[in-house]
Amino acid sequence: MSAIELLAERLRTTTLGDAVCRLFHGRGRVLEGFEQITLDWYPPVLLLTAFKPVDQELKGELEQMLQMLWTGHWQRQDEMNLVFQQRGAGIASVDVLSGSVPEHHIVEENGRKSLVHLMRGQNHGLFLDMRNGRDWVQENASGKNVLNLFSYTCAFSVAALEGGAEQVINIDMSKGALAIGRDNHKINGLNDKYRLLGHDIFKSWGKLRKLGPYDLIIADPPSNQKGSFVATKDYPRLLRKLPELLNTNGEVLLCLNAPELPGDFLKEQVREECPELLFVRQIENPAVFMDVDPDRALKVFLYRKPF
Repeated sequence: MSAIELLAERLRTTTLGDAVCRLFHGRGRVLEGFEQITLDWYPPVLLLTAFKPVDQELKGELEQMLQMLWTGHWQRQDEMNLVFQQRGAGIASVDVLSGSVPEHHIVEENGRKSLVHLMRGQNHGLFLDMRNGRDWVQENASGKNVLNLFSYTCAFSVAALEGGAEQVINIDMSKGALAIGRDNHKINGLNDKYRLLGHDIFKSWGKLRKLGPYDLIIADPPSNQKGSFVATKDYPRLLRKLPELLNTNGEVLLCLNAPELPGDFLKEQVREECPELLFVRQIENPAVFMDVDPDRALKVFLYRKPF
């Protein structure tokens, strides 16, 4: 069986439902020959992403295979909407291979709605591997004062408020991302109990202290974004500040999405910079994001400040 037939066989185990999701995670190196490929379902659009250059022949084979699945296994009667994004090696392009993309594109995840934008930028407004983290926040945020650091488009804030949080403070340097975050609250019917701060976190500790203390702090920083956050340099600086912002028995969700840094890197930083925080558990990634080397995947750790 050829590599493309093996990929088709794997995709025949998937369904196209109402929820946004990843269908195939080649970057987990689970299928030889397609380590550079991912396939996502942003209803009603399939997003095919290549993280290394793909020649026209392979791109054509992938499109043909998906078209067969669209009308066959997935039993879709409508036209296939397929977007192809090329990333890596200084290349960044996005093309509609078939169908179209909604101008105002809203997707849903466990009842939470998010605006996404597949046709601009490398990030689309919602990181799909963080779904279990958002679910955990929604299940555990009731009555809590929440601080959402590096809030991006505020998906964690929506999850917390849907779960009954008393207040969520969102802070991010990107005012554009926060503007989308405001819209995300609005489309979920969440019109109060949150604040948006377009500031540099490392210059805002005084303001954040005044709005605290917090029962839950979420830290989901970019792993290596010059001018914003570089994990090896900035995570220690961040961790030193967290205990003074936390209520007794408060919780911290720490996230690390740097393939080159193992989970032990973050655990060691916590031991060195804020040893008063106790490790509770790791929140597992959705099964589709399985990686042959778990340390290369997203790491999400839950800590607690004890009594």
